Amino acid sequence: MKTPDPKWFDIENIHELDSPALLLYTERAKRNIQRMITRAGGTERLMPHVKTNKMPAVVRMMVEVGIIRFKCATIAEAEMVAQAGGNYVVIAHQLVPPKTRRLLALQQHYPDVFFASLLDNIHTARQHNDFFAEHDATSHIFLDVNNGMNRSGTPLNANTVELYKQIAALPNIRIHGIHAYDGHIRDEDFALRQNTVEAGFSDVEALCAEIARFIGTPPMVIAGGTPAFSVHALHAERYCSPGTCVRWDWGYEAILLEQEYEYAALVLARIVSKPAAGLITVDMGHKAVAAENPIDKRIRFLNLSPYELLSQSEEHSVIRLHDAAAWQSVQVGDALYGVPYHVCPTVNLYDEAYSIVGGKAVETLQVLGRKRRITV
Repeated sequence: MKTPDPKWFDIENIHELDSPALLLYTERAKRNIQRMITRAGGTERLMPHVKTNKMPAVVRMMVEVGIIRFKCATIAEAEMVAQAGGNYVVIAHQLVPPKTRRLLALQQHYPDVFFASLLDNIHTARQHNDFFAEHDATSHIFLDVNNGMNRSGTPLNANTVELYKQIAALPNIRIHGIHAYDGHIRDEDFALRQNTVEAGFSDVEALCAEIARFIGTPPMVIAGGTPAFSVHALHAERYCSPGTCVRWDWGYEAILLEQEYEYAALVLARIVSKPAAGLITVDMGHKAVAAENPIDKRIRFLNLSPYELLSQSEEHSVIRLHDAAAWQSVQVGDALYGVPYHVCPTVNLYDEAYSIVGGKAVETLQVLGRKRRITV
């Protein structure tokens, strides 16, 4: 990748934009999408996770270049994808009532879109089946397996193939394959990460071989997220679900060194006070940038000299500048451009984003997927 312009983030009409604000650098996002396609060897095996972008406009960017399959975390995100033109949506959760009712409503409201969800036990599967039987409908699902993250999924053992067979036998469920998420593997060294991912996937491959003997064809396998994308993309039989790649963030930039994506989402903040020598306060608190990480891993300002983020409250951040001359040079009202450490929950804090094209804000885009409910 060529050396980036150090001032690529500057916006010509910055005076027109309120702050704090979410900025989407649309041209960069489109280049990131193309890099995802290149790494996957085409669009066929890509199933990007939309929990990062949550925006119909970004989904449409992907649909326009041939990506039709998507993964999501919520019913609202699934509906957002359907509205934006995606026609194959996997909700990466085991849905329990009343969400099963909403899943059925999605199917009925968008009959031309394929919707699937996850199951990981026979008790929930039978409840799921009975609900869809009551409505003379079929639910599409993937078996969620736990290959090391210990967050969800059935354990991989001698009983897993039997569970697959039991679910497959339920009359109002159609099982399509396996979902295996290994987002806990984040080694900076790619060779180490690759070895760890493959070791954790060996039992998944063994399960798929058993299922293939049972059904006569290999099951579909949805594998990993952004950290493991570089590994799973090397296997033609695996569908890949990167999400952060479209926007990118400081957290993954620091550890996923082989993945060359560009920052495409920034937070705009402004200096609102200089309360003491060496200190500035900006209008970017907990409500403007994800705050689940330690204070030193929340945001990195691209146009500020060496500094330390001291504290955050709901609407303020207090920053110490390490250089006295730098503190003298900044003024109340100056705009700061920051890269979130974790972009996914940061995006979720905003109702809309400014689209930046050619160095200028040209429109506002809805962050529709942050809603818990759209219509169903």
